[in-house]
Amino acid sequence: MSIRVAQTADVAPDAIIGADSSIWHLAQVREGAVLGRDCVVGRGAYIGSGVTMGNGCKVQNYALVYEPAVLEDGVFVGPSVVFTNDHFPRAINIDGSVKSAHDWEPVGVTVRHGASIGARAVCVAPVTIGRWATVAAGAVVTKDVPDYALVVGVPARRIGWVGEAGSPLVKEGDTTYRCPVTNSLYEETDGALAPR
Repeated sequence: MSIRVAQTADVAPDAIIGADSSIWHLAQVREGAVLGRDCVVGRGAYIGSGVTMGNGCKVQNYALVYEPAVLEDGVFVGPSVVFTNDHFPRAINIDGSVKSAHDWEPVGVTVRHGASIGARAVCVAPVTIGRWATVAAGAVVTKDVPDYALVVGVPARRIGWVGEAGSPLVKEGDTTYRCPVTNSLYEETDGALAPR
Protein backbone atom coordinates (compact mmCIF):
# COMPACT_ATOMS: atom_id res chain seq x y z
CA MET A 1 0.00 0.00 0.00
CA SER A 2 1.35 3.41 -0.95
CA ILE A 3 0.20 6.91 -1.72
CA ARG A 4 1.79 8.63 -4.71
CA VAL A 5 1.95 12.43 -4.50
CA ALA A 6 3.83 14.35 -7.20
CA GLN A 7 6.43 16.82 -5.93
CA THR A 8 4.56 19.72 -7.51
CA ALA A 9 1.20 18.78 -5.96
CA ASP A 10 -0.12 20.85 -3.05
CA VAL A 11 -1.76 18.59 -0.45
CA ALA A 12 -2.89 20.07 2.87
CA PRO A 13 -1.30 18.37 5.89
CA ASP A 14 -4.71 17.47 7.34
CA ALA A 15 -6.15 16.06 4.10
CA ILE A 16 -6.80 12.33 4.36
CA ILE A 17 -5.63 10.35 1.35
CA GLY A 18 -6.57 6.67 1.11
CA ALA A 19 -4.17 3.83 0.33
CA ASP A 20 -2.98 3.36 -3.25
CA SER A 21 -4.22 6.79 -4.33
CA SER A 22 -2.32 9.13 -6.66
CA ILE A 23 -2.17 12.93 -6.69
CA TRP A 24 -0.51 14.18 -9.89
CA HIS A 25 1.45 17.29 -10.89
CA LEU A 26 0.10 20.70 -9.90
CA ALA A 27 -3.03 19.24 -8.28
CA GLN A 28 -4.31 20.85 -5.09
CA VAL A 29 -6.07 18.98 -2.29
CA ARG A 30 -7.31 21.40 0.37
CA GLU A 31 -7.70 21.24 4.12
CA GLY A 32 -10.06 18.64 5.50
CA ALA A 33 -10.56 16.85 2.17
CA VAL A 34 -11.05 13.09 2.48
CA LEU A 35 -10.16 10.79 -0.40
CA GLY A 36 -10.82 7.05 -0.27
CA ARG A 37 -8.45 4.35 -1.43
CA ASP A 38 -7.48 3.86 -5.09
CA CYS A 39 -8.36 7.43 -6.07
CA VAL A 40 -6.65 9.42 -8.82
CA VAL A 41 -6.47 13.23 -8.85
CA GLY A 42 -5.11 14.38 -12.21
CA ARG A 43 -2.74 17.16 -13.19
CA GLY A 44 -3.93 20.60 -12.12
CA ALA A 45 -7.15 19.33 -10.53
CA TYR A 46 -8.57 21.10 -7.48
CA ILE A 47 -10.23 19.31 -4.55
CA GLY A 48 -11.81 21.86 -2.18
CA SER A 49 -11.77 22.07 1.61
CA GLY A 50 -13.82 19.30 3.16
CA VAL A 51 -14.69 17.57 -0.13
CA THR A 52 -15.36 13.87 0.39
CA MET A 53 -14.47 11.27 -2.22
CA GLY A 54 -15.20 7.56 -1.90
CA ASN A 55 -13.02 4.67 -3.04
CA GLY A 56 -11.95 4.28 -6.65
CA CYS A 57 -12.78 7.81 -7.81
CA LYS A 58 -11.00 9.46 -10.74
CA VAL A 59 -10.84 13.24 -11.03
CA GLN A 60 -9.16 14.03 -14.34
CA ASN A 61 -6.84 16.88 -15.31
CA TYR A 62 -7.90 20.43 -14.42
CA ALA A 63 -11.27 19.47 -12.93
CA LEU A 64 -12.50 21.82 -10.18
CA VAL A 65 -14.36 20.08 -7.34
CA TYR A 66 -15.46 22.85 -4.98
CA GLU A 67 -16.60 22.20 -1.43
CA PRO A 68 -18.86 20.82 -0.07
CA ALA A 69 -19.05 18.29 -2.93
CA VAL A 70 -19.52 14.61 -2.12
CA LEU A 71 -18.41 11.88 -4.53
CA GLU A 72 -19.44 8.34 -3.67
CA ASP A 73 -17.42 5.24 -4.67
CA GLY A 74 -16.38 4.78 -8.29
CA VAL A 75 -17.17 8.28 -9.56
CA PHE A 76 -15.48 9.53 -12.74
CA VAL A 77 -14.99 13.28 -13.20
CA GLY A 78 -13.66 14.14 -16.65
CA PRO A 79 -11.08 16.77 -17.63
CA SER A 80 -11.97 20.41 -16.88
CA VAL A 81 -15.30 19.57 -15.19
CA VAL A 82 -16.52 22.27 -12.78
CA PHE A 83 -18.69 21.73 -9.70
CA THR A 84 -20.00 25.11 -8.52
CA ASN A 85 -20.82 25.93 -4.90
CA ASP A 86 -22.51 29.33 -4.73
CA HIS A 87 -26.22 30.06 -5.46
CA PHE A 88 -25.70 33.77 -6.07
CA PRO A 89 -22.02 34.54 -6.66
CA ARG A 90 -20.80 38.07 -6.01
CA ALA A 91 -17.33 39.45 -5.26
CA ILE A 92 -18.72 42.24 -3.06
CA ASN A 93 -21.59 42.83 -0.64
CA ILE A 94 -24.35 45.39 -1.30
CA ASP A 95 -22.37 48.01 0.66
CA GLY A 96 -19.35 47.52 -1.60
CA SER A 97 -17.28 45.61 0.96
CA VAL A 98 -15.41 42.56 -0.28
CA LYS A 99 -17.21 39.32 0.47
CA SER A 100 -15.51 36.99 2.94
CA ALA A 101 -16.04 33.30 3.62
CA HIS A 102 -18.69 34.30 6.18
CA ASP A 103 -20.81 36.26 3.69
CA TRP A 104 -22.19 33.26 1.83
CA GLU A 105 -23.15 29.66 2.44
CA PRO A 106 -21.61 27.08 0.11
CA VAL A 107 -23.88 24.48 -1.47
CA GLY A 108 -22.57 21.28 -2.98
CA VAL A 109 -22.85 18.80 -5.79
CA THR A 110 -23.44 15.16 -4.82
CA VAL A 111 -22.40 12.43 -7.25
CA ARG A 112 -23.73 8.97 -6.46
CA HIS A 113 -22.01 5.59 -6.83
CA GLY A 114 -20.53 4.79 -10.26
CA ALA A 115 -21.69 7.97 -12.04
CA SER A 116 -19.58 9.65 -14.75
CA ILE A 117 -19.28 13.34 -15.61
CA GLY A 118 -17.91 14.05 -19.10
CA ALA A 119 -15.17 16.53 -20.00
CA ARG A 120 -15.93 20.23 -19.51
CA ALA A 121 -19.37 19.59 -18.02
CA VAL A 122 -20.58 22.08 -15.40
CA CYS A 123 -22.68 20.93 -12.44
CA VAL A 124 -24.49 23.89 -10.88
CA ALA A 125 -25.00 23.28 -7.16
CA PRO A 126 -27.08 22.12 -5.47
CA VAL A 127 -27.66 19.08 -7.67
CA THR A 128 -27.40 15.32 -7.25
CA ILE A 129 -26.14 13.08 -10.05
CA GLY A 130 -27.75 9.65 -9.62
CA ARG A 131 -26.13 6.22 -9.38
CA TRP A 132 -24.46 5.04 -12.61
CA ALA A 133 -25.74 8.13 -14.48
CA THR A 134 -23.70 9.70 -17.30
CA VAL A 135 -23.41 13.43 -17.90
CA ALA A 136 -22.22 14.05 -21.46
CA ALA A 137 -19.19 16.20 -22.24
CA GLY A 138 -20.01 19.90 -22.20
CA ALA A 139 -23.40 19.52 -20.52
CA VAL A 140 -24.61 22.03 -17.93
CA VAL A 141 -26.48 20.27 -15.13
CA THR A 142 -28.99 22.52 -13.37
CA LYS A 143 -31.33 19.92 -11.85
CA ASP A 144 -30.99 16.47 -10.32
CA VAL A 145 -30.10 13.60 -12.65
CA PRO A 146 -31.88 10.25 -12.04
CA ASP A 147 -30.03 6.96 -11.53
CA TYR A 148 -28.87 5.45 -14.86
CA ALA A 149 -29.85 8.58 -16.84
CA LEU A 150 -27.87 9.81 -19.85
CA VAL A 151 -28.07 13.61 -19.96
CA VAL A 152 -26.75 16.02 -22.61
CA GLY A 153 -26.95 19.69 -23.54
CA VAL A 154 -27.38 23.13 -22.05
CA PRO A 155 -29.29 22.84 -19.82
CA ALA A 156 -28.81 19.08 -19.50
CA ARG A 157 -31.81 16.89 -20.36
CA ARG A 158 -32.26 13.13 -20.35
CA ILE A 159 -32.02 11.52 -23.80
CA GLY A 160 -31.79 7.91 -22.70
CA TRP A 161 -30.57 5.42 -20.12
CA VAL A 162 -27.16 3.84 -19.51
CA GLY A 163 -26.25 0.61 -17.76
CA GLU A 164 -23.55 0.00 -15.18
CA ALA A 165 -21.09 -0.81 -17.99
CA GLY A 166 -21.57 2.75 -19.29
CA SER A 167 -23.16 1.92 -22.65
CA PRO A 168 -26.55 3.31 -23.69
CA LEU A 169 -29.31 0.78 -23.05
CA VAL A 170 -31.38 -0.69 -25.87
CA LYS A 171 -35.15 -0.56 -25.51
CA GLU A 172 -36.73 -4.02 -25.76
CA GLY A 173 -40.33 -3.37 -24.77
CA ASP A 174 -42.55 -0.65 -23.42
CA THR A 175 -40.61 -0.43 -20.15
CA THR A 176 -37.74 -2.92 -20.55
CA TYR A 177 -34.15 -2.08 -21.53
CA ARG A 178 -31.11 -4.31 -22.13
CA CYS A 179 -27.42 -3.54 -21.71
CA PRO A 180 -25.61 -4.42 -24.98
CA VAL A 181 -22.42 -5.18 -23.03
CA THR A 182 -23.64 -7.34 -20.13
CA ASN A 183 -27.13 -8.40 -21.33
CA SER A 184 -28.50 -7.18 -17.99
CA LEU A 185 -32.13 -6.10 -18.00
CA TYR A 186 -33.51 -2.86 -16.55
CA GLU A 187 -37.09 -1.77 -15.95
CA GLU A 188 -38.45 1.78 -16.23
CA THR A 189 -41.22 2.74 -13.81
CA ASP A 190 -42.64 6.25 -13.45
CA GLY A 191 -39.57 7.90 -15.05
CA ALA A 192 -37.04 5.95 -12.98
CA LEU A 193 -34.88 3.01 -14.02
CA ALA A 194 -33.70 0.08 -11.92
CA PRO A 195 -32.08 -3.30 -12.60
CA ARG A 196 -34.60 -6.06 -13.13
